[in-house]
Amino acid sequence: MIDYEKFQKSLKHLELQNENLKNIDHREDLGTLEKEAIAESVIQRFETCYDSLWKVLKRYLTEELGLPDVPNSPKPLFQIAFENGLFSSEITQWKKYADARIDTSHDYSNPKAAKALELMNDFVADAIDLYETMTGEKWEN
Repeated sequence: MIDYEKFQKSLKHLELQNENLKNIDHREDLGTLEKEAIAESVIQRFETCYDSLWKVLKRYLTEELGLPDVPNSPKPLFQIAFENGLFSSEITQWKKYADARIDTSHDYSNPKAAKALELMNDFVADAIDLYETMTGEKWEN
């Protein structure tokens, strides 16, 4: 049996912090440093969620779909998941997520981080879709 708890928890945390980031311009109580910290937190939560997502996806492909010789790397896993109808979006989108994860590795202040933040709404939605597909459960906020 696959344990989805870490993926679910990391996705919930990302979803909440991403909502916080979306509303940041309306928060007059926050200074520049606090706003930067929220953006950095979204990227950190993205990294955690992304890592737990591809690891649970690997288990799903192996244990639930019975696929042999599943690679131990996100991009090839995403290709296999796409070919097996697990994604609601195109494979090119998932490759963008993979590239964003690589680009932001512990450097949250560069243009690559800003580009990654632009992907967060789509990533959260796609991750929720994948969670629902793998678990058969409806996502609850």
